[in-house]
Amino acid sequence: MKDWKRFLYIIGIFLGCFYLPVENLRFNNAIFEALALVKWYAREHVILCLVPAFFIAGAISVFVSQASVIKYFGARANKFLSYAIASISGTILAVCSCTVLPLFSSIYKRGAGLGPAIAFLYSGPAINVLAIIFTARILGWKLGLARALGAVMFSVVIGLLMHLIFLKEERARHANGNFDIGEIKETRSLGKTVFYFASMVAFLVFANWGKPPEGYHGAWVLVYQYKWWIAGFSLISLLAMIFKWFKKEELKEWASATWGFALQILPLLLGGVLISGFLLGRAGHEGIIPSRYVEELVGGNSFRANFFSSIVAAFMYFATLTEVPILQGLMNSGMGQGPALALLLAGPALSLPSMLVLRSIIGVKKTVVYVALVVVMATISGMVFGFIVK
Repeated sequence: MKDWKRFLYIIGIFLGCFYLPVENLRFNNAIFEALALVKWYAREHVILCLVPAFFIAGAISVFVSQASVIKYFGARANKFLSYAIASISGTILAVCSCTVLPLFSSIYKRGAGLGPAIAFLYSGPAINVLAIIFTARILGWKLGLARALGAVMFSVVIGLLMHLIFLKEERARHANGNFDIGEIKETRSLGKTVFYFASMVAFLVFANWGKPPEGYHGAWVLVYQYKWWIAGFSLISLLAMIFKWFKKEELKEWASATWGFALQILPLLLGGVLISGFLLGRAGHEGIIPSRYVEELVGGNSFRANFFSSIVAAFMYFATLTEVPILQGLMNSGMGQGPALALLLAGPALSLPSMLVLRSIIGVKKTVVYVALVVVMATISGMVFGFIVK
């Protein structure tokens, strides 16, 4: 049977090579877009976004006790507290759908319940204060407000639905996973741990602080002007704490955990970015799928327009804040208000690269259900919003 499978693989690869449309300009352009997108991603997101996120995830897995994770996010944790903490995390972490993955993986593997962990996974990229302000200023306050309210509601509702749908599996996971291990004696005080994690989060946030829109004045501009000073101070503070508070064995364990997350996540992300670039291209550029098809299908406020907008947004990769100028172009081409909101609620929280990684963390079934919930809720929210503002 294995020989037959190998034979079929060989035949499939041969036919793919035989009929490869290298003479087709759109195909060649899609290849270029895939490589251009992965190059941009490597330059703009790996060093300043993913690498700090890997270190934070490694630190959570090593220095945050399992008992602490279970206390706030576990199966027996106070539901109001756990979902409240998870749902507002995006106001602190201005990250994209890929950067949040190592953080999600670390708390889930430490014993966090599926519901709160999923709420955290969605809220990280979706409830982004900068992106919401940017949306309100560029696309109007109604769309900005709807995005803010929808993102908070989505994180809680989707987390609760995932918890209820997989309740039996979650109970078995916590019963057999040796998560109820009691309190663990901390090697450092709570204050030191807070400062240590705060310095890493501060570097992640301020090193990636987005450029304010043209003509914008206020604190956002001031922070942008001094972001490298703030990020540099955070990094120097972190190095000082590492030198003073940590033992050599702890640092080795931290580095090993960080490397483990990088090996698990980075190859899938880069592969997903390549596929996403090939299919849909970069902002302002086309992949194998012509952009005019997208523009024609998202006009008005029909079910088809909202559903199609949610599906495309779910598979396309959006870096933090880039969804706003992309959406502005689509709306200028006739996109309706409802599909616009659907894109804002589904796009930043999902992408094809993040789906591939998520599958390796929680499995195919949970990933499919999570993606389906986001798409369905984004579609319904878009239709309701489009009906209200028409």
